[in-house]
Amino acid sequence: GTAAIIWNLVILEKINNFIMNQSKEQRILNFVLQNAVRGDPCSVLDTIDKYCSQKEWAMNVGSEKGLILDKTVEEVNPSVALELGTYCGYSTVRIARLLKAGAHLLTVEFNPEFAAIAKQIIEFAGVQDKVKLLEGPSEEIIPQLKKKYEVDTLDFVFLDHWKDRYTPDTILLQECNLLRKGSVVLADNVIVPGAPEFLNYIRNNPRFQCTNYPSHLEYMKVQDAMEKAVFLG
Repeated sequence: GTAAIIWNLVILEKINNFIMNQSKEQRILNFVLQNAVRGDPCSVLDTIDKYCSQKEWAMNVGSEKGLILDKTVEEVNPSVALELGTYCGYSTVRIARLLKAGAHLLTVEFNPEFAAIAKQIIEFAGVQDKVKLLEGPSEEIIPQLKKKYEVDTLDFVFLDHWKDRYTPDTILLQECNLLRKGSVVLADNVIVPGAPEFLNYIRNNPRFQCTNYPSHLEYMKVQDAMEKAVFLG
């Protein structure tokens, strides 16, 4: 799985970027703008999935694990949700399209280029009214959520950023009193690339109740999984 990611992300992507003189993320955006239906989140998701399964692999949550994400969001029915790792906005659109009226999603992206592309995809999908995109490192933004962004507590958190940030950011969410009893944390890619430190922390923490959802790495037949952790307070 890791070898496949390196091949796709490092070798193929560099060749394509050089030939086309633009980033893969820009190519995904262009494909969406040309082929998806404006204002239709499902069309945007299907178009990204089509591009990434047929043309170039990308680190979106994808359609298979996307169903686990959908089911979790529908069960939690959050008023306030947080996503760490926006990338091109695929999972942002996926979560936002399921939010009830008045609910909102804060999504955090460290990379300015990804954030700029995600902003356009979110707007094209028509879910921008439910989404606030915050640019910068998660460890700086999380402590600002209460005062600067008027967040009381988070009902749902989706971890899909740097895997080595999963544990410290989950700890930070608790230290900042952003989790309440029943808050749900869902983590992607816990097998590939893998987040062993996070799994060890969350499964051995009496404040969390964990469920593992075996699946496959996005757009591949490689084993992966998502981990759901319910905060017990």
